[in-house]
Amino acid sequence: MNSLTELPAWATSLVVHILILALLASLTMVVISEPEFAITTMIDDQALVEDYKFDSTVVNQVGNDSPANMVSSSLAAARQLGQNPQQEMEEKLEEKLKFREPVIETIPEPSRAELLATFDTTGATEHPGGTQGAIDRLAMEIAGSLRERKTLVVWLFDASLSLEKRREAIADRFETVYRQLTMMNATKDDALRTAAFAFGQKIDLLTSEPTSDYKKLAKTVRNIKSDTSGLEYVFTAVDTAFRRFESYRRKSRRNMMFIVVTDERGNDYGRLEEVINKLRRAGTRVYCVGNAAVFGREKGYIKTTWEADGETFTKDLPADQGPETVAAERLQLTFWTARNRWLENMSSGYGPYALTRLCAETGGLYLVAEDVAGQKFPYEVMRNYLPDYRPIREYQQQLRNNLAKGMLVQAASKTRVDSVPEPQLRFQANTDNILRQQITEAQKPLADLEYHLRAMHEMLAQGERDRAKLDSPRWKASFDLAMGRVLAMRVRAYGYNAILADMKAKPKPFENSNSNMWRLTPSTRISAGPTVGKLKKAAEEYLSRVIDEHPETPWAMLAEAEISDPLGWQWKEGSMRIAQSRGPGGGNGIQLAPDEQRRRAEQRRRAEKMRSTEPKL
Repeated sequence: MNSLTELPAWATSLVVHILILALLASLTMVVISEPEFAITTMIDDQALVEDYKFDSTVVNQVGNDSPANMVSSSLAAARQLGQNPQQEMEEKLEEKLKFREPVIETIPEPSRAELLATFDTTGATEHPGGTQGAIDRLAMEIAGSLRERKTLVVWLFDASLSLEKRREAIADRFETVYRQLTMMNATKDDALRTAAFAFGQKIDLLTSEPTSDYKKLAKTVRNIKSDTSGLEYVFTAVDTAFRRFESYRRKSRRNMMFIVVTDERGNDYGRLEEVINKLRRAGTRVYCVGNAAVFGREKGYIKTTWEADGETFTKDLPADQGPETVAAERLQLTFWTARNRWLENMSSGYGPYALTRLCAETGGLYLVAEDVAGQKFPYEVMRNYLPDYRPIREYQQQLRNNLAKGMLVQAASKTRVDSVPEPQLRFQANTDNILRQQITEAQKPLADLEYHLRAMHEMLAQGERDRAKLDSPRWKASFDLAMGRVLAMRVRAYGYNAILADMKAKPKPFENSNSNMWRLTPSTRISAGPTVGKLKKAAEEYLSRVIDEHPETPWAMLAEAEISDPLGWQWKEGSMRIAQSRGPGGGNGIQLAPDEQRRRAEQRRRAEKMRSTEPKL
């Protein structure tokens, strides 16, 4: 057969079909041999931003004014991953193909996914830029919760007088925040409900039932009556709110989150563990809008304004604002020169231990709305000095297991309970007898001061044997600073006593005829024996070690302040205003003009009224 036409019809059909199948097979092989990576989902981030973004006042305030925003690692990771799937795939391909082009990291614009994402927070401390920034940050957390399910937000407001301005600021911000949540459809189907409490010595429910009327809520917050008892039962308030709304949460199948607004640590922190256990079992997060704790101390000061009988008074009042750790780990020793006194009220950069741990254990955040003015420290350094947020019982076990830790906390407690006297540095000396009388009075509290310093030195010396076992930079810095400061002050006290004794025995004559006063100022010369010289050398070694091993930290700053003033003393003459005798029947004092007498009388009256009406925070 020479051609296809000579074949039978069935054979011709068979040949044609075989050719067609071969052709199709070849086409299939071509497609398989050249695969393409196709992105099947494209997300227009910019469109989502335009449709659902917060207004600029919200976005710009999150993170403002913060030299050291302290964000948990999980939250940081959540912000960086999953921003741009296409870019991630291209980077993976480049890695496989060994492309080595430089990559410049940029901060992506906030997207709807960011605003509505459920952040994995673990109790970090953040500095969002004041009260408004804190509320805007909370709006993001509320939106994230609403993305999961309906949510009940319970606000707990400290009713202290010092919180009036913050409560007002939050009430003003409610309308903006809740309106933005509505624009994002986050509150559709009545998904967001809100309740509120006020707490002080008593706990008051401000909303009988959860509400979605944020305007009414704002008005209720503005009408909170200030509590002047000086007590803040914050953990009792959280527990009360939980018991009040736990059944509502379960029945309505809602998330529940608590937002505590306060400027102190709370007086009932003994209930911390109990409250943590309840909230963790229920999956309820706690957020706090509060103040930074005072570094290493319990007492801080809050500028407070109040009215009494038509008069307005303003004063820095003491408040329980710290410490940032379970117990104070910093000795309450004053600086002997005025230029360093501001360091006694330093910020720790963190919230007080109990409230911060409550946020940490429940997965919330401590938002610093107000910080103590002063030096800020870089976060990249301070993250190595984080407070220990383990349970109190574990902290106490550490104190028992390590003498350095135990003695440090014991010494710090002693300075808190017992008043450590300050030395007198100015002495009236218009006559030698008056000078001797003043020196005698100044020497009396010095014996008490030396007793306290010696007792603290002995405690820390016992702990020295376990110093090498200290397991964190924070403990090492705290111990060395405490020992260095105690030794330095012992040297100063010895020299002070010696130079007073010399002056008392043989008063120095003035070089200037107008001088009538002697003042003690720091000097490199130390009027004491070799024992004091050894103490001086040890003090300088401890303080220098703090400065060298812990730079750009509060411990280094305090050590530098202590060592910057020489440890010895010298006399400098000067003049002061001294009351003159009124005459034969009068005592000491100056005969004042009538208008000056009235002015001083008014000052005394106002000062007494301020003291008698001073509120407790």
